[in-house]
Order: sequence, then C-alpha cells, then structure tokens
Amino acid sequence: MTYHVQPDEFSGRVALVTGGGSGIGRAVARRWAAGGGQVTVLGRREDALLGTVELIEAAGGKADAVSCDVRDAAAVDAAVDEVAARHGRLDALVNNAAGNFVLPGEHLSPNGWKAVIDIVLNGTFHCTRAAARHMLPQGSGAILNVIASYAWHGHPGTVHSAAAKAGVLAMTRTLAVEWAPRGVRLNCIAPGPTETEGAAAALWPTPAARERVLGSVPAARFATPEEVAESAAFLIGDRAAYVTGDVLVVDGGQWLGKSVYTSEESGA
Repeated sequence: MTYHVQPDEFSGRVALVTGGGSGIGRAVARRWAAGGGQVTVLGRREDALLGTVELIEAAGGKADAVSCDVRDAAAVDAAVDEVAARHGRLDALVNNAAGNFVLPGEHLSPNGWKAVIDIVLNGTFHCTRAAARHMLPQGSGAILNVIASYAWHGHPGTVHSAAAKAGVLAMTRTLAVEWAPRGVRLNCIAPGPTETEGAAAALWPTPAARERVLGSVPAARFATPEEVAESAAFLIGDRAAYVTGDVLVVDGGQWLGKSVYTSEESGA
C-alpha cells in the first residue's frame, strides 16, 4: 500500500513510537518519516528496531532507535529525555507497545495478568508522563494510544488485555481534559484484526482460528498495518488539531457487526 503523504506534513517535528520494531508500530514510524518527520522507535529488541530504521533510511527518511522496557519507569524517563535532547523537542508519542494472549479468565495466573497490565497500562502511563514533561513546557504535542474495541465491549479470553486497554482509554480521556489548555492532545486508535506476525501468533494461530476471526469482520478482510498508520497519522497531525479525548475505530466494522440474531433476508 502507498502512503497518502502530504508534502512536508511532519517536517521539523519529532515523534517517538513504542513497539516500533514491527507491525503497526513499524508502519506508523514509516508513515511519520514519509511525511518528512524525524522518528525514534523504542522497544526491547534492538535488532528489530534497527530493521525499522534501515527501512526508513532506505526510503530517504530520518530515524533512529532507543532500547528500553516500557515497564521500567526510570528507564523510560531516561530514554525519552535522550530523544528530546538529541532532537531538541518532542512533538508526538505513539504508545503502541503491547502484550497479549488469549486465555479464559479462570486459567489466567496472577503473573499473566501482571505481565499484560505492566506493558499496556503501566507502560503507556510511563511513556505518556515522560513525554508530557517535554510537551507541556513547549505548549504543544500529540499523544496517541493504541487500544482495541474490547476495551469497552469486552471479549472472552482477553480479560487482562481488555482491562488494561480500558484503563488506557480512561487515562487518555482524563489527561486530554487536563492538558488541553496547555496545548497537548491525547487520543486513542482501536485497530481491528490487522495482518501482522505478532497478531497472528497471539490471536489466530491456526487456520481455523484465522477463519473465525475473518468471519467476524463485515469488511471481510484484515486491515494492513499501513491502513492503521494512515489513521494514526491523521490523529497526530494538524488535520486533527481540534480532536482530543476521542477514539478512532479502524476495524472494518467488526465491533458493530457482532450479530446475535441473523436472517437469510438480510444476508446477515
């Protein structure tokens, strides 16, 4: 898919994308760089991050990487400070780092619960807080948190992830109100099933599971990471300058199409 880039859309601006070594995070980083912005990708796997950097630089973009575990608040503070010092500012943060697996709630261990909460909820807060220490003094910034629609409708087998992402949604809306007078916007994006290696391994690991998931999407296909990245670019760019505290669902109608009753006449 070709990115729909406006000339110099992000020129002179700096973005930080967590979980930027693969999947949606990599696509968002590439989209920002394609718009002329400087992007730093953050994650634990340095080799994957450098792979993103190489792709961006090969396309003529500007990118670098910083290794960090988002669960470690002190390490996050140091990493974000390093990015801001290196580039002189921080204009956008995309909290994409996540952990997930499908398991019935009664079989979920305390460690399994904690692992997902620490990455998704605590990690998002750590990165948001660290970025705000630079954005609020400069009077501008956009923060985008990647969640999922089951944050508000729930889904069997995802109690840990749904709870974490619901917390991220509440955090986003609370801070959107607190920080709007100071020029910092916060929004969420909720992608549906997206064609990435990580999602496939965690959420539809077998051909039968893949078909079940695909059958739940009215658009009858998975999203591409690039499609999600386009929506992300809108929310962290100037076109969404008056949008804060909201959620953009990018799921091909999946959460709306959860039919209980069907009929042959409707084709449902």
